[in-house]
Amino acid sequence: MPAAVPAGFFISPRPVIRGPRSQKALTMSLEYSKRLDYSKLDGLIPAVIQDAASRRVLMVGFMNDEAFRRTCDTGFVTFYSRSRNKLWMKGESSGHRLVVREISTDCDDDSLLIKVESLGPGVCHNGYESCFYRKLDGDVWIESEPRTYDPAAVYGSKS
Repeated sequence: MPAAVPAGFFISPRPVIRGPRSQKALTMSLEYSKRLDYSKLDGLIPAVIQDAASRRVLMVGFMNDEAFRRTCDTGFVTFYSRSRNKLWMKGESSGHRLVVREISTDCDDDSLLIKVESLGPGVCHNGYESCFYRKLDGDVWIESEPRTYDPAAVYGSKS
């Protein structure tokens, strides 16, 4: 961890997930959660998910207070689904979970950067390592990388 964190707070969860967190860790996650500003997006904050080793941005999701607490308590990234109006742990159906390695917030305490270790070939439900697999080439979006897994084999065929 850097000697000084210029803005926001910084949480570095334990690197190995083994059972429930200690009472002290749970209390800390409650305190950190109270500090976050959920007011700007109707109770949600954006969470940028970045690979801890490669530093590649994998995806962006949203968290409410409960999703943030669950993420801190379990060590696995949990989001709030705006379309389904419920919590969901990344990888709950695919098995491609995201293990939290580090959590930071911005200077306004209204956005998160979560560095993770990805347990699977990709995080994108379309079968890519990252949700950011398209690049603008002139005036056309192109797929800039190959799929890392077959989404139909993981999620079943879509009708």
